[in-house]
Amino acid sequence: MTRTASITRKTGETNIELALTIDGEGKSELETGVPFMTHMLDLFTKHGQFDLTINAKGDTEVDDHHTTEDIGICLGQVLREALGDKKGIKRYGNAFVPMDETLAQVVVDLSNRPHLEMRAQFPSQKVGTFDTELVHEFLWKLALEARMNLHVIVHYGQNTHHIIEAIFKALARALDEATTIDPRIKGVPSTKGML
Repeated sequence: MTRTASITRKTGETNIELALTIDGEGKSELETGVPFMTHMLDLFTKHGQFDLTINAKGDTEVDDHHTTEDIGICLGQVLREALGDKKGIKRYGNAFVPMDETLAQVVVDLSNRPHLEMRAQFPSQKVGTFDTELVHEFLWKLALEARMNLHVIVHYGQNTHHIIEAIFKALARALDEATTIDPRIKGVPSTKGML
């Protein structure tokens, strides 16, 4: 079974083509127009062992908001589609990732109930030209469109780049765990019989 999906999303602000393979090899081909997001999504792909292709064009002459938000929307939608009926998945994932002085934790539940709980503060408002408030925007749209519980906890950290990078690596590892097929699980992992 190949768990893969793709999407094309065109708006007055962005034009995005995105494809995701859950059971991948950590390969990425990324043209986001937002260099810091390209860096973070490359890490996400590698640490989650996903394959991810993104070709995004947006109104980055205004700022990075629309492109970052719409990539989150598209990634969430293709993740949900690629998971299909969710039969046999572990459903839950939890990962701690250190990066120098930073320790980040991400916990996910592929529950069909969207929620983002984010306990993180960024010492700087920008990393390069990237507005750090867009991390929350991206993660909220990802959780909403993938219809998952997403909890992000930064236990400590001082360097904004390290904090965000640890979050994206932990997100990848938590999703890798949650999407893993467990042969012991028959049907969907819920007493309701559906997710």
